[in-house]
Amino acid sequence: MAFLSSGFRGFCILLAISCFACPAWAGQAVSGHNPDRFDVRDYGATGDGLHLDSPAINQAIAAAAGTGGGTVYVPAGTYLCGSIHLQSNIHLEVEAGATILGAPQSMGAYDETEPYDLGGFQDGGHCYFHNSLIWGENLTNVFITGQGMINGGGMVASDKILDRMCGFNQKHSSTNPGKLPPVRLGNKAIALKLCRNVLIRDVTIFHGGHFAILVTGCDDLTVDNVTMDTDRDGIDIDCCRNTMVSNCRINSPNDDGLCPKSTFVLGRIQPTENLTIVNCQVSGFKEGTLLDGTEQPSKNHNGRIKFGTESSGGFRNCTVANCTFRDCRGLALEEVDGALMSDISINNLTMLNVYDYAIYITTGERNRTPNLQTLSRGRNILISNVIADKVGAMSGIQIMGLPAQPVQGVRLSNIQLISCGGGTQADAGRQPEELGVGYPEPNKLGTMPAYGIFARHAEDLELSDIHLSFDTNDARPAAMFTDVQGLDMDHIVAQTATGVPPVKMGAGVEQVTIRNSPGIP
Repeated sequence: MAFLSSGFRGFCILLAISCFACPAWAGQAVSGHNPDRFDVRDYGATGDGLHLDSPAINQAIAAAAGTGGGTVYVPAGTYLCGSIHLQSNIHLEVEAGATILGAPQSMGAYDETEPYDLGGFQDGGHCYFHNSLIWGENLTNVFITGQGMINGGGMVASDKILDRMCGFNQKHSSTNPGKLPPVRLGNKAIALKLCRNVLIRDVTIFHGGHFAILVTGCDDLTVDNVTMDTDRDGIDIDCCRNTMVSNCRINSPNDDGLCPKSTFVLGRIQPTENLTIVNCQVSGFKEGTLLDGTEQPSKNHNGRIKFGTESSGGFRNCTVANCTFRDCRGLALEEVDGALMSDISINNLTMLNVYDYAIYITTGERNRTPNLQTLSRGRNILISNVIADKVGAMSGIQIMGLPAQPVQGVRLSNIQLISCGGGTQADAGRQPEELGVGYPEPNKLGTMPAYGIFARHAEDLELSDIHLSFDTNDARPAAMFTDVQGLDMDHIVAQTATGVPPVKMGAGVEQVTIRNSPGIP
């Protein structure tokens, strides 16, 4: 007992000394003050939705950066903002109940577009970053988190003036930027260029302009549990390495939802590589109706996960897994600017009400790359465990290479595709034109002559455990192949109308192996 009493007395003495010797620490614990936490209200932000708060938020960021970094805290309220300037070692925390609201264009609150003279090898939206709601360039350690909202408000989705400024033309590439003055056209919610160690987590982005999130040339990027309900692109991942996108919900009726790209905007060839997309949902409902829960049909129903079209650097070592598609277009892999798309693994997709197509793999010769010496190539692409129901009658799965450069090593396995059907004998007799320099979108080529699989210009194509069927009678075969060298089909089950062959082989199909596929001769 004496020993315990002595020990307890010693502990009390140490506690008293500690409290006496560290009054500053004790005071901080009582008041809750954190010297590394910078409340934007302490720098003049009002949060009333009426006064422009971005100058105060930028002051708080500058103050935090001046001490080496810290958390810039945005408490509950509505903060009317123009451009917010991120800096290195900054954590922008948007609290639940807080909204960063994009200012109207008439306020001139967004930064001017920065100089750009590399030519229009991609549209103007990809060329300018400073005219964004939240932006950063050449930064390290950037974090945007919280349960609050980023509402684009007055930002615009159309930015044709930027196309003219950079010299972009939809029909051809240009090396001659337009001679136009800078503009303050706010058109992106979050734009990051050449940043490293980036985290965007938990926030909700509504009405994000041309891009809810645009990340270009970034390394070690994580986007997790972010909801985007926006007019045009959800997130574009351009020329980035070591990226993880997980647990995100992206609704984008008028453009692409989750879109890896590899433009020439950095002035060099740089692939998007080491990319993982997992546990994400994409949809094409009317803007705002994912957030309010009504999920109303839209006019354009884009949405989708799409690699490309901008693809000067190509794509390699990319994984997509455990994702759902609803009321939007399907999965698209598009390499059309002269680079290589390779080592792509896609697994566990569920698609419901997918318009136009379920899976689209193509290479083309649009060639928006300067001094190009190579053809677009695609190889080593594995897609497995897919359920696609109510697939548009235009096509099911398309695999199309170039006549001089076939797509190589595509493997599809364990796929169930249910087409809406309704194809006619005239559709079955069509010969789709070559994509060539055209824009790589299936609706440019029209209805395919097979409702399930159409493959052309491919080598080493393997199809296994695939079930193809339709809801409405269809006069087209389930699959059609042209110019395919090395076709292996195992356990293919194909529904067909009376008198219609399940598979049609066109010219140039050689080295065919068919196993365990009743009805397919």
